[in-house]
Amino acid sequence: MKHGKKYTEAAKLVDRTSLYEPGDAIALVKKAASAKFDETVEVHIRTGCDGRHAEQQIRGAVVLPNGTGKTVRVLVFAKGDKVNEAEAAGADYVGGEELIPRIQKDGWLDFDVVVATPDMMGVVGRLGKVLGPKGLMPNPKAGTVTMDVTKAVKDIKAGKIEYRLDKTNIIHVPVGKVSFTDEALQENFNALMDAVMKARPSAVKGQFLRSITLTSTMGPGVKVNVARF
Repeated sequence: MKHGKKYTEAAKLVDRTSLYEPGDAIALVKKAASAKFDETVEVHIRTGCDGRHAEQQIRGAVVLPNGTGKTVRVLVFAKGDKVNEAEAAGADYVGGEELIPRIQKDGWLDFDVVVATPDMMGVVGRLGKVLGPKGLMPNPKAGTVTMDVTKAVKDIKAGKIEYRLDKTNIIHVPVGKVSFTDEALQENFNALMDAVMKARPSAVKGQFLRSITLTSTMGPGVKVNVARF
């Protein structure tokens, strides 16, 4: 893969053979970010899990203390009193059955997170083929299937992120923006790592964390020392 001049210059700042402490890695990622927009800082965690086994799956959510720096659009599937509750909590869209054709036929997907009350999952289930592949399907483990829609919406708006294994057993999550202070990014990173370490499946044998890489949207990856975890 051929990289542009900016990336090549930024890559020179990073020693590929070194494992950095989180604070140093964050500072390097910020220094190496050269895009004209406010790049997202991402964490990529390669695990020793085998996601083909249900007991080695990881899926959960954590509220980042300093948010993600991104405005998140929330859609809530609810009925009765829960509709008003969701609207009062700040949900961007609230509805029920009437939203199905809009999503299925019109391809409407102007939202980032979907929350549903348990009694609406029968309706939401019909959207599995659309929402599933995009990672938008509500899930109890991520706190997005709940009767407490107020807490769900407020947590998401405050910077709640979901983490899960992909097909190659890696977790990819944003922990903020390059414009954040080093301290804010470090706090977010620590909150994420605490949550992931607690989510370690007991069925995993051997090394749980294989590697951790911090990067910005357009910047080079910086490897973090996993020994401290």
